[in-house]
Amino acid sequence: MKEQYGDVVVTYPGNFVAQCEIKRPPNNFFDHQLICDLADCFEDLDNNPDCRAIVLCSEGKHFCAGANFGSDSNRAATQPKSADKPNPLYTEAVRLFRCKTPIVAAVQGAAVGGGFGLAVMADFRVVCPSTRMTANFVKLGFTPGFGLTHTLARLIGVQKANLLFMTGRRINGETASQWGLADVFTDDDNVRNAAIELASEMAVNAPLALVSLREQMRPGLADAVKATTDIEGREQYWLQRTADHKEGVKSVSERRNGNFTGS
Repeated sequence: MKEQYGDVVVTYPGNFVAQCEIKRPPNNFFDHQLICDLADCFEDLDNNPDCRAIVLCSEGKHFCAGANFGSDSNRAATQPKSADKPNPLYTEAVRLFRCKTPIVAAVQGAAVGGGFGLAVMADFRVVCPSTRMTANFVKLGFTPGFGLTHTLARLIGVQKANLLFMTGRRINGETASQWGLADVFTDDDNVRNAAIELASEMAVNAPLALVSLREQMRPGLADAVKATTDIEGREQYWLQRTADHKEGVKSVSERRNGNFTGS
């Protein structure tokens, strides 16, 4: 078992728990390579008898403040080549949902866009007062991805998911807990410890039963996410070529409302 997968470092705090830490501080922006590395890590942990539960966490201020589109190569790797072809980023994201081991996400600071989708991918979420979650895609002039149009509604219901999607609203850790989007609310300096504690509580149980129960509780989820991301990617493909998307990116970077024209 490797100890590092790109910018993902694996450690073992004990009690059959593996900690997978994203090390891209302070914002921990993701790209195609990071999601691929994380999927490789999860697949190896599925076959590691010393791991019965995973804690997904990040070094720095934010859990994951969204995608890294800072270079042409990153943009190319996270966008489909045509409307009819799957987004390569989402192909890797689906692999995360095929993981068999229970996952607890320790979410401090921002979980934005696809970073929000990464947090929602986990079975459980531990949050704190600093946590900020948002699916702000419409403010950028396009629509959600990372399977969120399926996974978020599955967690909190269609109505609340629509509210977050259509307003681009940001919610804090307390609201996330009240809505059932988070399972543990704790102090900012205790997020990771609380996540490890929850993972350990699961990991003391019979491992074969845990894997079986997880599959029973989320039957066909990975396949549903695959079908969802195919639709999401197709819609994003054409929306990302509109004037509104260009204005959305500009307005968000300038911290103002967009001047959208519907073109």
